[in-house]
Amino acid sequence: MSIWDERKIDCHHHVIDPTRFPYQPDTAYRPVGQEIAPAELLFEAFRVYGVQHGLIVGTNSGYGTDNSCMLNAIARSEGRLKGIAVVANDIDLDALAALQAKGVVGVAFNPSAWGLPHYRDAAPLVGRLAELGMFLQLQTEQDQMVGLMEIIGSSKVRLLIDHCGRPEMARGVNQPGFQTVLSLGRECRAWVKISGYVKFSTTPFPHPDVAPYLAALVEAFTLDRCLWGSDWPYLKAAEHSDFGMNLALIADWFKDPRDRARLLWETPQRLFGF
Repeated sequence: MSIWDERKIDCHHHVIDPTRFPYQPDTAYRPVGQEIAPAELLFEAFRVYGVQHGLIVGTNSGYGTDNSCMLNAIARSEGRLKGIAVVANDIDLDALAALQAKGVVGVAFNPSAWGLPHYRDAAPLVGRLAELGMFLQLQTEQDQMVGLMEIIGSSKVRLLIDHCGRPEMARGVNQPGFQTVLSLGRECRAWVKISGYVKFSTTPFPHPDVAPYLAALVEAFTLDRCLWGSDWPYLKAAEHSDFGMNLALIADWFKDPRDRARLLWETPQRLFGF
């Protein structure tokens, strides 16, 4: 069986539909052109590439803390989708529980976009997520994960780490930020997404410079805590990226179909309860 026929859960993608869900006026970046990605296109991409379920990630681009577009897609998915929301740091427990009831399983922090100071007052939110059994999803770059540990270090919240931790390739696997990511994997308190290579790789597709980082992640997290995400529709991508090309990379990197079954289906199915 080829990867095209294997069961798959896409754990990182977005929906962008400014026609039905207008952008918020205070957002710094507004997706245009091929970045526009309404739910209908997502469902079609899933059909074409044989994806059974997905985890939509709310996006700061265009929408900020307005999760309406994402929630609409979840509601229309007949149970195929769940979501990660973007929320204000001071959101209360009842509002979080209301999102959870609509299929939201966690909240995203994005220091790579907003910087660490934006989250200095977020410790109470981390505690609320832990109380509800929700995930905290983290997108950091360079050594930001080190600083973020001041907020999350003592919490029992479950962590999702975006895009392989977005290491700085020239600094090697021993850079402090990436080593902090690996330590979270060894502590069994986090899951990492094998995704978003164009955000940190310095070599064109098929991104050969990712190999040592990928090997370190799989060793630290094991495939029981690794997830795959397409990152569709590739917001702010510095070079062309493609759903099928990203799946083909997974087939190249994980030759054993049993490994792919753990990465693409068994781990996320168990984690998110699809």
